[in-house]
Amino acid sequence: MRKLLIAALAALPLAALAATPKTVTLEVQNMTCKLCPITVKKSLEKVPGVNAVEVDFDKKTATVTYDPDKAQPEALTEATTNAGYPSAVQK
Repeated sequence: MRKLLIAALAALPLAALAATPKTVTLEVQNMTCKLCPITVKKSLEKVPGVNAVEVDFDKKTATVTYDPDKAQPEALTEATTNAGYPSAVQK
């Protein structure tokens, strides 16, 4: 029975053992031109564990999907702030 369990676990893709991705929306300040979202997106994509970034210039938000084992919202807001675009988690 034990060998069967080990074989079954070994057959699982590693992604199945990874944490469930989380999504957070950040309110981003200082986005004043159409190029700003590109900078915000690139800053967030550099954070280890970030899977996807969608920036909405009109709403001044960035929606980020990330691996909670590798990234936390604090690292995301720090990344945008360091790029010149302070942000906070949307309530």
